Amino acid sequence: MLSVDSAIDLIIARAQPVDAHERVSLFEADGRVLAEDFIAGFPLPPFANSAVDGYAVRFGDLVVDQPTSLPVFGRVEAGAAAQALAAGSAARVFTGAPMPPGADTVFMQEDVTLAGDRVVLPAGLKRGANMRPAGEDVQEGEIALRKGARLRPQDVALAAALGAHQLVVAQRLRVGVFSTGNELAAPGGERNGAQIYDSNRFMLLAMLARLGCAPHDLGVLRDDPDHLAEALKAAAGEHDLLLTSGGVSTGEADYVKSALERIGSLTFWRMAIKPGRPVAMGVIDGTPVVGLPGNPVASFVTFVYVVRPLALALMGAEVARFKPLPVRAAFTYKKKAGRREFVRASLTPGADGVLEAQKFPREGAGLLSSLTQSDGFVELREDITRVEPGQSVGFLSYASLD
Repeated sequence: MLSVDSAIDLIIARAQPVDAHERVSLFEADGRVLAEDFIAGFPLPPFANSAVDGYAVRFGDLVVDQPTSLPVFGRVEAGAAAQALAAGSAARVFTGAPMPPGADTVFMQEDVTLAGDRVVLPAGLKRGANMRPAGEDVQEGEIALRKGARLRPQDVALAAALGAHQLVVAQRLRVGVFSTGNELAAPGGERNGAQIYDSNRFMLLAMLARLGCAPHDLGVLRDDPDHLAEALKAAAGEHDLLLTSGGVSTGEADYVKSALERIGSLTFWRMAIKPGRPVAMGVIDGTPVVGLPGNPVASFVTFVYVVRPLALALMGAEVARFKPLPVRAAFTYKKKAGRREFVRASLTPGADGVLEAQKFPREGAGLLSSLTQSDGFVELREDITRVEPGQSVGFLSYASLD
């Protein structure tokens, strides 16, 4: 069985980004993948400015080791032009106001004493204090945002500060999502006594939307190998990526893997992961296809570790590895070596304030409530075989998996 890291490496190496991009407004840019480097056309800040409300001076006018008294000439507010500062004087300045030419240091207003039209400045301040030089944040010509970045609100803010009102991003990935199985009924419809309502499809559609994809609901495929193969082949021509859930194990009615082998090619099948071992990836007419397990928790986990990196790679995004947060285990657990396992857990502070991971009391891969009533996963890598209370373990919050 393929290891998690090997599967991700394989996906990143083989996925060819979809070569399509568009220009969107900043309002639409959050979560999208930047399609070209964004280069600063001017320095940020564009001019030297005061970091505080106070008094701007020439450092060379200060008396060493004792207070300095200087006359105050001029007042510079944010957004106003500044006149040159005469030698031997101070100017009243406000936060964000441009530094008067010649001034290089600002005293905070709460640190000075006023005496008529003069200001008394305490000794000890360093040259350049409380002044933001031009380009302190970003230099002109610097790559402010790199191609492949998945844009966040702070990235959008930086682009706005550099004068952009639009950004060039990868087009949303067209992803078709099927569920498979005669046992599935559509939510809101009739359900016979042997059926369950389909939940995976809606979970996967929501996860894709959070990734910045354009998910398409393709409904439920019944357990008919010919019909399933025909539907997958038809959908492959209209999408950049296809997902199915269910039908990838070794049962007599599991047809997804055989359909991939019949009308396309199989890249891998089964991973050393729990939950989620039966997961298939292949290609049909150039379109990647991922068959996820039918159990909801297994489908969730394999989406995170197979579909997410694949979708990001297809959009030309950088695929960063997750960084688990170290927490203290508050449970005992045994596992097999050579397999990565994800234990559903909630975080609570221990008596000493250190965060502890409390294991969800039940382990079934079909328990949707285990995802709604926990905070995330304790990731147990391949070399770990046992967890004891007090041991440091890696925790991945659900919020970090988007």
